[in-house]
Amino acid sequence: MPPVYHTAFVALGSNLADRLRCIDAATEQLARLASTPLRRSHLYDTAPMYLEEQPRFVNAVVSFQTDLDPDALLRRLLEIETSLGRIRAERNGPRVIDLDLLLWDDLVCENEALTLPHPRLQERPFVLRPLVDLDPGLRHPTLGRSVDELWAALLPTLASDELPVRLEP
Repeated sequence: MPPVYHTAFVALGSNLADRLRCIDAATEQLARLASTPLRRSHLYDTAPMYLEEQPRFVNAVVSFQTDLDPDALLRRLLEIETSLGRIRAERNGPRVIDLDLLLWDDLVCENEALTLPHPRLQERPFVLRPLVDLDPGLRHPTLGRSVDELWAALLPTLASDELPVRLEP
C-alpha cells in the first residue's frame, strides 16, 4: 500500500547565535522529513512576544508533504531543536531554534503533547505573516477564516515595532 501524505506547516524562530544560520540549518533538517520539496516563506525580523526583554527573532514558516503522523512529526521537530542546541530553560525565553507544528492537514486534535491547530496561531504576527506568504487562502480548521483574513484582522492591533520586517526582497 503506498504511503499517505499529509501537508504540515511548521513555524521556525531563532533569537540566539547566528539567527539566519539557525533557521537555514533547521530548514535543511526539515527538508529531510518532506516527501516533496519543502516551501519556505520569506524571513522576517520580529519582536519577541510574551517575554519581551530578549533579542529580536528571525521567523519563517515552512510547508511540506510528509507521511509522518502528527505525534511522530512533533517528536522529530523536538529532535531537530535538540540537535541544533535548543535548551528549554524558560518558557517563551531566548532560544537558538524553536519549531512549532502549526497545522497538519485540517486536523483538529488535543493530547498531552500536541494541540492542532496551534492554539495561538491567530494571535502571532510572526506566524501569520509568513503563512500568508505560503498560502493566503489556507483556512484555519476551527476558526473557518483564511490566514489572510486572520492577518488582516490582527494587523490594526499591532504597534509599528510589532510588525514583522521582511529581511530579503
